[in-house]
Amino acid sequence: MNKKAIADIRKQFKLDSDLLTITTIYKVYIRQESSDIYHEESQPFSLLDREQQELFLTNFKKVLGGKLDIKLFEVKFRPPAEEQIDHTQQLLYKGLDTSDVGEWTANMQSIAKKMVQDVQYEKDIVVTFVRGVYLKPTKKQNDEVVAGRDEVYKNPFILCSMNQTELPKRSLIFDFNEKEFKSHDLLDPIINLTSPIGGFLFPCFTDNAADVNHVLYAAGKVNKPNYQFIENVLDGEDIMTAEDDKAVFEEIVKEVIGGEVDTRTLASVYDEINSMLIVDEEEEKEDESLPTLDTKEVERVLKASGVKDVSTEKVERAFQAVIEDKSYELKASHIVPSYTSKSIKIETKVANISISPQDLRYVRQVNVNGKRCILIEVEEDTMIEGFTLLQEELLE
Repeated sequence: MNKKAIADIRKQFKLDSDLLTITTIYKVYIRQESSDIYHEESQPFSLLDREQQELFLTNFKKVLGGKLDIKLFEVKFRPPAEEQIDHTQQLLYKGLDTSDVGEWTANMQSIAKKMVQDVQYEKDIVVTFVRGVYLKPTKKQNDEVVAGRDEVYKNPFILCSMNQTELPKRSLIFDFNEKEFKSHDLLDPIINLTSPIGGFLFPCFTDNAADVNHVLYAAGKVNKPNYQFIENVLDGEDIMTAEDDKAVFEEIVKEVIGGEVDTRTLASVYDEINSMLIVDEEEEKEDESLPTLDTKEVERVLKASGVKDVSTEKVERAFQAVIEDKSYELKASHIVPSYTSKSIKIETKVANISISPQDLRYVRQVNVNGKRCILIEVEEDTMIEGFTLLQEELLE
């Protein structure tokens, strides 16, 4: 699933959408101290009052918020073990296929039970499953949307969200009837629908077709996927985060050229990789695959950046040493920090500096009178606390 496909379905989670309909909602309450299902209920989504519908729709939209491989992860199901009867892919597929609400609820309950096996939650949580249909209008060959809703891709889906509960804070209120101040202390827990701690969408959609071999997993925090949830609840294979990919690239480069590099070379590396990501928006297609770096591309990038003594054999050995797979492909978007923002942090005991990758070439580490210094090339006067700094000539 690419970011455009996710954005298209995400924006339809709103009241009275004519392209997305939720038919059934199933809610499970799990107590912290017991890690067991305390309460459950299933009902048609349309029977909720509009305020509840809006709260849940906003929550589901947040589940699908965030960037791929940073907060959202396409997870491949691993094959079921012999005689395994609760494999999540099979439970979800049966849940999509059945028209019996009771059977669908039973399948989702089986997944919820896997969530409480050998897990101790910090707070009470509410797990919500919804089943619905997402309609994607077809396009003509000139990419114009076909008029009306008769020609659409019909995509049944299941979405799950996990939310913590919070106890309300004690507060002081004014009672208008008795005209006095009172303490207000409610005991009913509040379900935090503004910050889901996890969830998933099944199936994934690729080229407007359902991909039932993958599930879109949503982490609660960026670059913090719950690996236990992926393995034991989703029955999914291992994943790599964008942070992992970046770390792998850095280790591979160190294996090839060593641990030291000048800023001009590093800036050139970022320039080369960033050029792979520049796509004319008018030519961008929904099914366009993201650029990746295999051994050949890493070799090309390093040579184009002016790195000496780079060979195919060196790069392949580096891949095998770091990732144990010379056929592994790194996503280019994971490697380059945000190109135009001050995303690179230079931390020293004296000062912390933030700079963009494209301006990294203007920073150098130099030796002045036997002392290491950071030299930043600037085009204008430097101001500190309203004062213009005097220009000094430094000679060794």
